[in-house]
Amino acid sequence: MKIFRVGDTQKAACNLCKSFSDVTFKLRNVPFSDKSGTVKNVLVGVCDSCDSVVVLPHQSTPAVRKQLDVQRKALESRVPAHMVDILNLASYELGAGADFNQSLIKYYIHALSNGEMSTKRITRFLDSDLAKGESEKRISIKGRYIVEELERLKVITNIKQTTDLIKIIVLKINDDLLVKKKPLVTKQLKCIASASY
Repeated sequence: MKIFRVGDTQKAACNLCKSFSDVTFKLRNVPFSDKSGTVKNVLVGVCDSCDSVVVLPHQSTPAVRKQLDVQRKALESRVPAHMVDILNLASYELGAGADFNQSLIKYYIHALSNGEMSTKRITRFLDSDLAKGESEKRISIKGRYIVEELERLKVITNIKQTTDLIKIIVLKINDDLLVKKKPLVTKQLKCIASASY
């Protein structure tokens, strides 16, 4: 791997100029294409003609990854041990392993917070016996939008506590995948699980 230094030059394709142009490596603040953040002071190749960023050298990848990891906010919750068992069983039913549990919860948070799944009567799960028990296990979920989607779901369901919402989601997973075995949801999740393994 070639290591570039500030001031090094090379030729590269510039999409803005629509040609191969001379490029000079400089330190720049570079925004992500989705406008979700900026990588500060990273070495990039800049077109000498139009001053746009055209090259991200391999050596700058860790700086970009670090910024992306900062954006992946963590959601932590403690639940009764049997809830982790429910997630493990559900993942197993989908042909996945326990490491799919996080994706399973994220799928439900996304679908419920965006109206793709009904939240009607979802709070009833908190009244079930399975919602009770000493919180002995930790569930940790990371994602770029997980916190925002969970906050939206709190507003929709009028549930204030993150732990209560996670319990509800786990019990909805239990109801959909292990008790009622809803075919459409199961099929979608099996496709996602098979793509992950």
